[in-house]
Amino acid sequence: MKFLNSFSVLGDDIVKIVVTEVVGDNLCICCGDGQKVYDRISAAFQQGKKAIVSFLGVKETVPAFMDTAIAQLYEHFTEEEIEAKLSAIDIDANGIDDIKNAVYWKKEYLKDPQRFREAARKSLGDEDE
Repeated sequence: MKFLNSFSVLGDDIVKIVVTEVVGDNLCICCGDGQKVYDRISAAFQQGKKAIVSFLGVKETVPAFMDTAIAQLYEHFTEEEIEAKLSAIDIDANGIDDIKNAVYWKKEYLKDPQRFREAARKSLGDEDE
């Protein structure tokens, strides 16, 4: 994932998003907080800007947060656009793993959403619906 590297030069076309400021906490464990981060990234992209997402001071992340904050981008933007416009910095190995897992599963889901829905129904015992 190329976006885990930072951009070499800051400019007017780059928005820095500090996760702890957006969510008001150093724990990134709620999907609602992930949505706040996603909204900032998405707004930057829609304005034709790049987004640097700083995880400085974040103590804990979970895949569900990263799914909402980062992987959700794959539903609305091309992989090429995400790779070109998104950078994550100040992130620990756990956070990187959470992003990689969230992005992997989002891409798999987007390839065949029906397969995932059917598996969920089967797992939850709703096979007849």
